[in-house]
Amino acid sequence: MSDASLPLQAEDLEPARAARHVSGESRLVQWSLVAISLAFLCLFLFLPLITVFVEASARGWQAYREAILEPDALAAIRLTLLVAAIAVPINIVIGIAAAWAIAKFEFRGKSLLTSFIDLPFSVSPVISGLVFVLLFGAQGYFGLWLKAHDIQIVFALPGIVLATIFVTFPFVARELIPHMQSLGSAEEETALTLGASPWRTFLTVTLPNVKWSLFYGVLLCNARAMGEFGAVAVVSGKIRGLTNTMPLHVEILYNEYMGAAAFAVASLLAGLALVTLALKTLLEWHFADAIAASRRH
Repeated sequence: MSDASLPLQAEDLEPARAARHVSGESRLVQWSLVAISLAFLCLFLFLPLITVFVEASARGWQAYREAILEPDALAAIRLTLLVAAIAVPINIVIGIAAAWAIAKFEFRGKSLLTSFIDLPFSVSPVISGLVFVLLFGAQGYFGLWLKAHDIQIVFALPGIVLATIFVTFPFVARELIPHMQSLGSAEEETALTLGASPWRTFLTVTLPNVKWSLFYGVLLCNARAMGEFGAVAVVSGKIRGLTNTMPLHVEILYNEYMGAAAFAVASLLAGLALVTLALKTLLEWHFADAIAASRRH
């Protein structure tokens, strides 16, 4: 075989190489996987989402407006936003503290703390709500003491907030822990060596380095807080106009055969989710270089 034939063989192999990704799969396999993924998304995500908006507008704008502006619906909207406004900041503070402790320090019980952070993922939301009822309900462990001091937790705002905090807690911490661990502690140690206080080190070094992971965690936490059903359903008592959040209000309307009104309120929840997704996408597009640099770091 002559040496002149070698470049020709390399050129012959080039189209085959171009037709494959690093994984070595052919274009047929690649496009098949893409088609399966798109079909799954259309069937289980896009189609139900479109159905919600179609059903919500089936009886016209006036009926849609009346369903949204109905007093019980407005109360559910206000309560949902209030619960999210309370639960998300609390989870931000606790999530950052837990992630910082796990990623930056070595201490006894570290693996146990990590397991506890994942606990809400493995416990049914209904079970978590029942636990709060058993603790703070009228017949619960602290029920008599709470009643004596005129404090109501279950079937009131505090119980809904507690249940929401529990089910949404892991999202912020779980986004921050691997990022903080990958960054290490070198920059913080340098800042401390140069005379910066621990608080200033956190604000000027740690927090800017993990801001995008924190942002993603907050988005997930907020979306789950507004859409939580199981735990809230147990601790709220489903009192119309008082302890009904938007998901609970949707269920009540649907059970009362008020389908158009139920889909109208559901479309508002879906719209909030889409706004959250659009905000995330917009910021990713606008700050793509900064995000990529943060992840490479």
